[in-house]
Amino acid sequence: MNAPLEVWYEFASTYSYPAAMRVEAIAKGRGIDIRWKPFLLGPIFQSLGWTTSPFNLQPAKGAYMWRDLERTCAQLGLGFVRPAVFPQNGLMAARIALALPDERARGAFTRAVYTSQFAQGHDISDPALLEALLHSSGQDAGRMMAQAVSPSNKDALKENTARAQAHGVFGAPTWRTADGELFWGNDRLEDALDWHSKCA
Repeated sequence: MNAPLEVWYEFASTYSYPAAMRVEAIAKGRGIDIRWKPFLLGPIFQSLGWTTSPFNLQPAKGAYMWRDLERTCAQLGLGFVRPAVFPQNGLMAARIALALPDERARGAFTRAVYTSQFAQGHDISDPALLEALLHSSGQDAGRMMAQAVSPSNKDALKENTARAQAHGVFGAPTWRTADGELFWGNDRLEDALDWHSKCA
């Protein structure tokens, strides 16, 4: 079996929303499996001396991003609502995603969280919302919420974040191919799949 394409993503990341919504179908059409790799950008930004998203630190860049994301979502037929707070706290969502039993479950939950945040404007740090999303994706919500905050799962998310940084990941989404090549951004998905197909 060919090696999977790794999808490194952060729930607060704007461009990870359209990326997450389209990657599985496109990869499947090329016979490529994917591996969902949730991590946190906050510690990586902090290592650079940033206290928030670069889209907040640079207002012109932020304004462009929001308009560009709106255009991208319209082109893909995705709903779009700008969240009242940005970036949102995706810590618990990331812990849950990592705790889920397999890639199918991880993908379903990941898409549900992004839709709730960027298509419906909900607060993804709300435990009640996350429980509802787990339930709607066919999971035992109580068990998964408890497993998500276990010491071993908390450590696993820290390790994922450290591994992302060690790979050279600095933003999300980042695609990592079988030979370790990195492609950053929703608009680099097809390039990543092309490269991955040649080296997997």
